[in-house]
Amino acid sequence: MRDRRFIAIHRGGSLSSAEHRDLVAWASDCAEHVLPLFYEHRSDDRPYHAIESARAWAKGQISVGDARKAAFGAHDAARNVRSKSASAAARATGHAVATAHMADHCLQAATYALKAVQEAGSSIEAERAWQIERLPDDVRELVLSALGLSA
Repeated sequence: MRDRRFIAIHRGGSLSSAEHRDLVAWASDCAEHVLPLFYEHRSDDRPYHAIESARAWAKGQISVGDARKAAFGAHDAARNVRSKSASAAARATGHAVATAHMADHCLQAATYALKAVQEAGSSIEAERAWQIERLPDDVRELVLSALGLSA
């Protein structure tokens, strides 16, 4: 069952447009931080396009439909790479842009970024700390609570 706190006001939830944009921006930061792990294995531009699309949606420059198309492209790129770290990094970008459609995808963007780091043999604790440090104040408590972390 979806966490109702991540449902946008225009869909009957309590998430403001500003909070939704902040979640997209944060998810994009999380995904972009691990994107080099994808490019170590593949030159496909769809994951990068997903990040650009997420940021464009947050600025009101593209539609949710366009954001969803970018998400599908990023996930297809994830399926077409053999490296687990690269695949997880691409999935992080897909979930970042999918946050435009459903805000709780931001949590998956962060989770896949952690998986990418773990598969690359780096510290997931350091990556999680990096993610938390970048959380916008107005969504900090919401995200930390949803992740089961203390504020």
